[in-house]
Amino acid sequence: MPRRPHRLTASHWGAGVVETHADRIVAVHPHPDDPHPSLINQNIASSLNGRARVLRPAVRSGWLENGPGGGTRGEDSFVEVSWDRALDLVAAELTRVRDLHGNGALFAGSYGWSSAGRVHHAQSQLKRFLNCQGGFVRSKGNYSYNAALVLMPYIVGPYRDHVAQATRWSVIAEHSDLVVMFGGMAGRNTQVSDGGVARHRMRDNLAACHTQGVRFVNLSPMKRDADAELDAEWLPPRPGTDTAVMLGLAHSLLVQGLCDRDFLDRYTIGFNRVERYILGRDDGVPKDAQWAGDISGIPAERLIALARDMAHSRTIITCAAGVQRADFGEQPLWMTVTLAAMLGQIGLPGGGYTIGYGVNANIGNIERPFRSGTLPQGTNAVDKFVPVAMISDMLLNPGARYDYDGAQRQFPDIRLVWWAGGNPFHHHQDLNKLRRAFQKPETVIVNELNWTATARHADIVLPVAAPQERTDFGAGKSDNALVPMPAHVAPPGEARIEYDIYADLSARLGTADHFTEGRDIEAWTREIWTTTQTEARRHGVSLPDWEAFLAGDVLTLPDPSANQVFLADFRADPVAHPLPTPSGRIELFSHAIAGFALNDCHGHASWMPPRDQPSALYPLNLLSGQPGTRLHSQLDNGAFSLSRKIRGREPVILHPGDAAARGIVDGDVVEIWNARGRCLAGAVVSDAILQGCAFLWTGAWYDPDFDAEQHRDRHGNPNVLTHDLRTSSLSQGPAAHSATVQVARFEGVVPDVLAHDPPRFSP
Repeated sequence: MPRRPHRLTASHWGAGVVETHADRIVAVHPHPDDPHPSLINQNIASSLNGRARVLRPAVRSGWLENGPGGGTRGEDSFVEVSWDRALDLVAAELTRVRDLHGNGALFAGSYGWSSAGRVHHAQSQLKRFLNCQGGFVRSKGNYSYNAALVLMPYIVGPYRDHVAQATRWSVIAEHSDLVVMFGGMAGRNTQVSDGGVARHRMRDNLAACHTQGVRFVNLSPMKRDADAELDAEWLPPRPGTDTAVMLGLAHSLLVQGLCDRDFLDRYTIGFNRVERYILGRDDGVPKDAQWAGDISGIPAERLIALARDMAHSRTIITCAAGVQRADFGEQPLWMTVTLAAMLGQIGLPGGGYTIGYGVNANIGNIERPFRSGTLPQGTNAVDKFVPVAMISDMLLNPGARYDYDGAQRQFPDIRLVWWAGGNPFHHHQDLNKLRRAFQKPETVIVNELNWTATARHADIVLPVAAPQERTDFGAGKSDNALVPMPAHVAPPGEARIEYDIYADLSARLGTADHFTEGRDIEAWTREIWTTTQTEARRHGVSLPDWEAFLAGDVLTLPDPSANQVFLADFRADPVAHPLPTPSGRIELFSHAIAGFALNDCHGHASWMPPRDQPSALYPLNLLSGQPGTRLHSQLDNGAFSLSRKIRGREPVILHPGDAAARGIVDGDVVEIWNARGRCLAGAVVSDAILQGCAFLWTGAWYDPDFDAEQHRDRHGNPNVLTHDLRTSSLSQGPAAHSATVQVARFEGVVPDVLAHDPPRFSP
């Protein structure tokens, strides 16, 4: 299709060219300047025009008939109502809850991934509205790398700064000999980036590394967590044993005299404590290669040789974000830093470490010189928050105490939940527990495009416009492009732009002037673009006026640091450029964390075995990860997502030995279960997975069968199987990757998947 710049759109997975016919979006094509465009764009047209689209405001029958809290969320039918009725109900319920319980009883569960647009950012809009109403309880952290957000400031510094400062892949191609990847570096993850990505660079940058002779080692239970073009050596550890592997490598460095003592003395503190632990001087257990091999399944001889190779090469150690989403997930992060410090290459071109390479399209590839304008959120008068992975516990246990980041906190008593821009029935752990938790609030409000499980568990559902149905601009958090996003079609049915919904609600609640500041959404869009122009001028960049930009093509900004090396300034002069840690150095032993006296996160990196261990009942380790066919659960009913399902269900990858032992062949529908739940999936038999593991992609819309055992999910959502324990009481991060299951061929009548259909409606 020829380029038509005024037909552009932006998504978290890339820019696209929109094709319309008869006031409908019929396709979104790749942008011609993107060397490796994502196929996820193929989901947009079919999802936005699909049967699951929310077309009118709807209220759950039980809530409407019996008042707040009545009925059973997830099972009830809905009644479609007018916008006036819906907004009157929302305004009255907000007023009631605030008057009776205060703003500390309101929880805003927005998670921010709904749109790459900076104006119509669901989280910002909802938070601005609720801040104008006196505030709300918020979530803190994220599901992706929460352990790093809390832990890393104690050891090296703020993690969000680290990902922006990551050593560029062009530097690795020129200077590195060896890249050792814990958790691999899955290419499927590099389709997406926070706020969008105009050009997908990762594949070419990795190919350049391979061409330059850089060697890769993939330490992941999944062979495909390293793209085949890298020709990576595959050393699959048992799930959850990365810390043990790193300790075994560290022990080998010590006993072979390959540890850089000068670096440790000058740039770190606490290694003497770590050394005692590695050598087993306090607990009598040397963490040697044989010990690590027995735990991980990787031969001791290979670990010894790898340690030697790492010391004699310019080596960069990478740790995938998914490695921390497991029991005691702080430990592999801390041990990554420890191992890199022992090698002494931190701050050198092509050496050291990075946590999070491959978590999105841009880390190590590109950065942006300035931030775009955004909708001001205002000030939240409520200072309460809950770690994002503790939402079920918060709803089920109001008033209970818990530990977080060295302090004891208390769960608020939440009476009203408002969710916009996210799907907790995808992100959250142990969905049967989450279902129980979602019965507790008096009212749940959800803004949605489609009838996801979150919408089905709401009391009031407000239909909203999609990104292609409103005017905006894309500006990825770490991308160097600005993408015009004109509205291509009107929202279907009675779906509305969220800003207009909040403006109407504000008028009912007497806060219209506070929320709108006298601006409609077009005026706010121009104001935010003007702010972006002003920030660009401060960095020597001139941007066109709004009309010219909106009618034009993608704008590419200069790369602010094309050859950056992580912690190079610190290495050059640790006195002039100290780290933002208590000592100003890398803290391999943290007196602060040790002072918290936690039994699940000690003062230095430590080995703790996963809590879920394979057993006779549940012999397989469950793995899950971002699919290649969608972002999280977004647009799961789209054509590309559906094309990769098996008999309508999400694929589960099994090793040939595990499949044969169960009489399973490619294409079978299988049942996966443990004590927490069960689901159906479609079998894929492959030797690219470690035997003893089952890999089930995330994001299939949760589809519980309430008549089946454990409310069996018909569609293949792994979070019906994951536990709701956290990484540790330090960060309270999600530990969903530590789960064990059983798998069998499903012998009954295979039920239809209903997740992509609308719910039942009552007259």
